[in-house]
Amino acid sequence: MKTISKTNNKLILMLILIGLSACSSQYTVSTNLDKENFQTYFSHAQVKVFQDESEFPGRYKLIGLVEGEDCQAKSHHALPDKIAARTEARRQAAQQQANAIIFSGCALIDDDQANKQCIATLVCYGMSYQVELLKKIN
Repeated sequence: MKTISKTNNKLILMLILIGLSACSSQYTVSTNLDKENFQTYFSHAQVKVFQDESEFPGRYKLIGLVEGEDCQAKSHHALPDKIAARTEARRQAAQQQANAIIFSGCALIDDDQANKQCIATLVCYGMSYQVELLKKIN
């Protein structure tokens, strides 16, 4: 009985040691996450949409014009999306160091001859601004 117990203890101890040694190996993790891509992906969140210049909370400066587009590549794909086109315009505004945008409109281009890769394209146009935000005093 003692021999079986000692053998079982040795077996359990060896299994524990093997398990621990497997956990202590140096693993490297490789991902497709890139800091630059991560910042670019969320950059549009830094750009607030306004209806007109009267809504700006402080002084402002026009940075430039931006446009964003969404494409319907195939007839069985979803129609071009206004939200995706506006998000792309906000991303461009962020690249220009803007923090505000006013959209002037969107246009749907059916049977897009200029872009042979799209059946339909929705383009949204806007003006990007750098707006001085007023600090809240408590």
